[in-house]
Amino acid sequence: IKNKVCFNLPRPGDLIEIFRIGYEHWAIYVEDDCVVHLAAPSKGGYSIDIFITSVFSNRAVVKYSRLEDVLHGCSWKINNKLDGTYLPLPVDQILQRTRKMINKIVQYSLIEGNCEHFVNDLRYGVHVNANVSEMLCTDLLFVCLFSFLSFFLFFFLVF
Repeated sequence: IKNKVCFNLPRPGDLIEIFRIGYEHWAIYVEDDCVVHLAAPSKGGYSIDIFITSVFSNRAVVKYSRLEDVLHGCSWKINNKLDGTYLPLPVDQILQRTRKMINKIVQYSLIEGNCEHFVNDLRYGVHVNANVSEMLCTDLLFVCLFSFLSFFLFFFLVF
């Protein structure tokens, strides 16, 4: 496996973060350099990254693929960042749940059900996306700060 970021070899059940231009794609490592990930449903057998078509579709297909085929030349790393927050399920349970999903069509949403939600659910049993949560917290902080500054400016100009 070409490994431009990570120098550790993935183990079954590890989450793989793939660095695309402008976003990250997520997969879960299964075995023998293969992963399970979400892709856009396709008619001709070739499936592309779900993020690209998410504007047009609210569905994704669960694919079993070689990691190298999913990378498309992008760098990646093992990222089990939620291990400190959630207890990972036993590896055999992760793999059993993951294998049951292969070739299924699932609901997809950039905010509520994306590829990171999908792999976190398989590893931890929790449907969560840390990036969306961080983004929402950042947006909320920005709104609060903007509101405070607007109020301060209004108060200063009126009085």
